[in-house]
Amino acid sequence: MTVRSMRATIGSADHSANGHTRLVEAVPSPEPIDAATQARHTAVAREIYAARRRRHKALPADLFGEPTWDILLDLYIAAREDRRVPTTSACIGAHVPPTTALRWLRILEARGLVEREDDGRDGRRTFVCLTFRGLTAMDQTLEMLGRSIVNVAESTFALQKSAGEP
Repeated sequence: MTVRSMRATIGSADHSANGHTRLVEAVPSPEPIDAATQARHTAVAREIYAARRRRHKALPADLFGEPTWDILLDLYIAAREDRRVPTTSACIGAHVPPTTALRWLRILEARGLVEREDDGRDGRRTFVCLTFRGLTAMDQTLEMLGRSIVNVAESTFALQKSAGEP
């Protein structure tokens, strides 16, 4: 379903197709973030995404499953790199069967976090991207995760220093 067809089905930004209010919290409009902050958030997103792939070296891949997070990370990185993501690529990046990824994309779309747009040159292809709400929510999440990572690193360094370790 494309942005156009989804909007036609939904009819309004606040209600789903069945008339129920969507389960999306309003995200306050933040101040624009600077290039250094964007670069930091993108680096955090890249590392989280890569770490999720690396854990499969030690533990079976079927123990993990969070395709929505993988999709959001992938789309965030693409947005910050000014890249368009075909829907099929977003599905591949989720590391689940295509039907599962498409279902999650529809859920993310219904909740206002992603949108799809038709490829003007190829009617068979659509692109998917974060909405402003999705990008803002990811910036907020990555800021929090980045701070947590720094706090853990600083605490570890302080413990090592107090223990006399190099």
